[in-house]
Amino acid sequence: MRPTKWTKWVAIAGVTAMLASGCSLIKSEEGAEIDPPQNATGALDSSNPPAVPTGASPEQQKGLQVTIYAKDPNGYVVPVSVQIPQTESVARRTLEYMVEDGIGKDSLPPGFTALLPKGTQIKGLSINSEKKVATVDFSKEFTNYNVQDERKIVEAVTWALTGFPTVKEVNIWVEGRQLKEMPQGGLPLDGALSRAMGINLEKAEDAEFGQTTPVTLYFLAQTDGPAQYYVPVTRMIKRTEDKAKATVEQLIQGPMNQSRLTPVIASSVEVPTVEMSENLITVNFSDTLLGPDDKAPIEALQALVLSLTETSGQSKVQIKVNGDTKVNASDNQTYSQPVTRPANINPLKL
Repeated sequence: MRPTKWTKWVAIAGVTAMLASGCSLIKSEEGAEIDPPQNATGALDSSNPPAVPTGASPEQQKGLQVTIYAKDPNGYVVPVSVQIPQTESVARRTLEYMVEDGIGKDSLPPGFTALLPKGTQIKGLSINSEKKVATVDFSKEFTNYNVQDERKIVEAVTWALTGFPTVKEVNIWVEGRQLKEMPQGGLPLDGALSRAMGINLEKAEDAEFGQTTPVTLYFLAQTDGPAQYYVPVTRMIKRTEDKAKATVEQLIQGPMNQSRLTPVIASSVEVPTVEMSENLITVNFSDTLLGPDDKAPIEALQALVLSLTETSGQSKVQIKVNGDTKVNASDNQTYSQPVTRPANINPLKL
C-alpha cells in the first residue's frame, strides 16, 4: 500500500518548520537535567510516572546511557534509554540496539519491539561534524520490513541519531547507495532527514493541510504492568507564530487518542501566560495547576519541559504559579530554578 499524499507531503516539506533536536543522550552537562531531584531513578518499574535521572549509580558508570527508539504495544515510536558497554562507536552501537533479535533484544520493556529488521547490519556510519549530517549505510536486510512500519523505521533512525549533539540531519543508504525512497511503501527520502519530519504524526481536527504548524507533545502511556512512560506525538495544528503557547494549550487539550495515551495536565487547568527570552521560556500558571495538596503533578512539569524544549528549541523552562517560582511538585521537590531538557528519557532500571 502506498503512503497517503499527506504523509508524502510531510516527508518532503518537513512539516513546515524545523523542530529542535534533543540534547546529548550520551552524557549530560552540568545542570542538564530536570532540577531537582538529585536522586531520581527514572525507571520504568513503578506505578509513578518516570522521573529523569540526575545522577549515575556505580552500575551506570560502567557503561553509557543512550536513547534508542522502539515500537511500544500501542504502535507508537517511543524513546527508551538503555545502558550499553563503553565504546568509541556510540552512534553505531545505538542503532545496533534497535535491530530485531539483535544485541539489544533484552534491553526493551515487555511488549516493546525493535524496529530495524532482523539481520540488519550497520555497514558504515559517518558524521560530518561541520555540517552536522550523519550518513548511515545499512545492509540489504534493512529493506525487509512490514510496510505499516515504514515511516516508524525512518522516524526511529532519524530521532535516534539526531539525539546526538553533533547530528541534525540524517542520510540513509543501503549497500553503498543512498535511498531516494523507502522500498516497500515508497516513502520519499529526498534530501537529508531531520526532526522536522515529526514523530507519531497526527492532525488536529480544525487544521487544514498546508496551513499548519507542528508541535511535539509528550503524553503518558502504560505497560501491561504499572509502569508508565512518555510518548512523543507531533500534532499538526492551525498555523500559529506562538509555538510555545500553542504547545502548552495542546498539552492541556490532551491526547487525541485517550484510549492509548494519558493526559499529563488536567483539562481544567487555565491556559498560562507564556513568555520567551533568549534560551528561556517562562510559563506562569494559575493555581488551577495545583492539586488538593497545593502541589503540581510531577508528570505535568516533566512533560511540559520535554514538550517545550522539543518544539521551541529553547534550552530552559521556568515554571511559575501565580508569579511565584517556588513551585512544590508531587515528588516533594521544589522547582524554583529554570530547568533544562533531560539527557535521558524513559530510562530503564538497571
